[in-house]
Amino acid sequence: MLDEYRKAFREEAFELLGNLEDSLMALEESPKEPEVIGKVFRIMHTIKGSSAMFGFDEVCAFTHEFEAVYELLRKGQVTVSHELIEVSLAARDLIRDMIESAFGEAETVDEIRKADIVAEISKIISSGSATSILVPQVEQPVEKIESPPFPTVSLPLSEPTIVETKELSIPTDKIAAEGEKISVRIIFKPFKEIFSRGINPIFLIRELSELGECISLANSEEIPPLEEIDPELSYLRWDIVLHTKKTVNLVRDVFIFVESDSELKISRIDDDIPLDGTSGYKKLGEILVERGDLKKEELFKVLNEKKKIGEALIEAGATDPGKVEAALLEQKHLEDLKKKKAAAEAQQSIRVASERLDNLVNLIGELVTVQARLSQTAANRDDADLLSISEIVERLTGDLRESALNIRMLPIGTTFSKFKRLVRDLMNELGKDVELLTEGAETELDKTVIEKLGDPLIHLIRNAVDHGIENPEERQKAGKPKHGRVVLSAMHSGAHVIIEIRDDGKGLDPLQIKNAAIERGLIPTNAELTDREAFAFLFLPGFTTAKEISKISGRGVGLDVVKRSVDELRGNVVMESQQGHGTNIKITLPLTLAIIDGLLVKIEDRFFVIPLSTVHECIELTREGVTRGNGKDVIVVRGEMIPYIILRKKFAIEGKRPDIEQVVVTESEGHRVGLVVDHVIGEHQTVIKSLGKFYRDVADLSGATILGDGSVALIVDVQKIRRSAEKEINLQMS
Repeated sequence: MLDEYRKAFREEAFELLGNLEDSLMALEESPKEPEVIGKVFRIMHTIKGSSAMFGFDEVCAFTHEFEAVYELLRKGQVTVSHELIEVSLAARDLIRDMIESAFGEAETVDEIRKADIVAEISKIISSGSATSILVPQVEQPVEKIESPPFPTVSLPLSEPTIVETKELSIPTDKIAAEGEKISVRIIFKPFKEIFSRGINPIFLIRELSELGECISLANSEEIPPLEEIDPELSYLRWDIVLHTKKTVNLVRDVFIFVESDSELKISRIDDDIPLDGTSGYKKLGEILVERGDLKKEELFKVLNEKKKIGEALIEAGATDPGKVEAALLEQKHLEDLKKKKAAAEAQQSIRVASERLDNLVNLIGELVTVQARLSQTAANRDDADLLSISEIVERLTGDLRESALNIRMLPIGTTFSKFKRLVRDLMNELGKDVELLTEGAETELDKTVIEKLGDPLIHLIRNAVDHGIENPEERQKAGKPKHGRVVLSAMHSGAHVIIEIRDDGKGLDPLQIKNAAIERGLIPTNAELTDREAFAFLFLPGFTTAKEISKISGRGVGLDVVKRSVDELRGNVVMESQQGHGTNIKITLPLTLAIIDGLLVKIEDRFFVIPLSTVHECIELTREGVTRGNGKDVIVVRGEMIPYIILRKKFAIEGKRPDIEQVVVTESEGHRVGLVVDHVIGEHQTVIKSLGKFYRDVADLSGATILGDGSVALIVDVQKIRRSAEKEINLQMS
């Protein structure tokens, strides 16, 4: 069981480290933003506490040093600098390495590198303050935990966790569900001699604020006249309302060293909040009675008057103004909580393993196949009742399919965010000034596509920064701003997502690319190429125009990887460039890889599926139409000559061609090509099945699907079939 929790810690720690990197990049852009500083501190505090809980003592100790810097930053004793961000990013990477090493996923952590980072952190701390900057709970000596006790409750990692060296014993009635926030009322009156023990109540209040949303009010009714005040004594009472994900016992632990001598009352107050909108939180009088600040008899006496309850109680001498103010504060907070809870009911989420999600989509794929079989059986039997049931099942299956695929959709911004760090590191290495802008980060895409998209985008951004963006001096000579710009954008387009990487660099020289292709014997010397055809050579394996090979690029393997990866995702990539003004690379990808809408066609007794997203239109091809082509496989559609490929010949299917065939006009990579088939059956919801390892390299096909009658239909890869046809019959398309 402990191993499962350790794995959960690893997964969520990596997620937090990703958020930490994003926050550090945001902090570099907005160095005076307190919310960003606070977010960085909270993330580190969370990792520190959780790593100690699960026995990762080395991670805890290092993060403790790291966290201290940002405590100084929060106090304004140090400022954000390039050096601070550099050491913070290095520390973030080291924490990840330490966790991976603990799980056996990486080599032993480089101790020299670790010592250098710790030295840099210490240097920053010493420059900011020579005094202790730690909150009281961290100042306590922490014993090394060889086998850390594990509490009976799984604490959420998304909020700061208190590090304890003793086993937690938490009553079940005080435990909030994981991720659930509770509201706690705290009435705290420190014992008067608290300062003589070296404890400042302000630190305890500040520690409470680290646990969640905290509203506090200092009650000063018991402060004596000035001539009677002893400056070494405490006279204040604190009325606090805390909204937190922690348990009541963990909140109580904040006061562990003062509770026995102080007046302390902690109680959960959100249990009675109605969520039906019929009424609000408790009335003011009820709160005062519950807190012990008012007797019921006094309340009933004042209720008979027609004044506001708070004013009437004060005038009657039943309670003090400070106590009324504290009760009003609590009432307002819980009223706001009621509204937030009602609004958040529909926004709750749970963490699900991706394997389970994949299994769900596979099962729905099987259901789609069975539903197609049911529909076909109902149509063949001509049974009205069966047809009605079939239609209902078809509708429900379609809704279930859409819901399951939407669950797999993630905002592509989860991939975009990590590239800011990449660009920053490249800037430092190359001595360039580059700004990365992102657009459309909220665009959603299938998680499988997102996972496979990372490496291609890394190659493209590295090329844009290394080859595309000029040095600051070159840009100024060309009349451009000193800093270059790389824009990474995403947008929906029908059943596809279009991702663009644009830069305002020096662009590409098509003549230089053509000469490189001639040198390699790829084209004859007198070949005439359009710019797009010239740029296409850059995606060939080993092709490069770079004169020098650097650590970053120049070997001609990056764009080849991009092309291969995009092809595997059934997408396409197109490059456009204007010399002196920059380059634009456009990647078009399907929204999902699991289930697609297709056009079912038939040749002889065999079925094929053409992805509907590539289909432009369908037209007839008669014998007269073939004759008008003068021996060439072309057809005129509204004045445009479109070449076509006869799939019967392409797939070597024997039999006589019918007198009237169908041409499915498809569009791929900006080119139109017709696919000639015997019959067009109609639209078909296609569950994509792999062809298996023995057929992995079969050309022109991307998979298969099972039809309603149990037969198999092959899925045509329009891009591959067009490219192979170009090579075979040397079609010149533009």
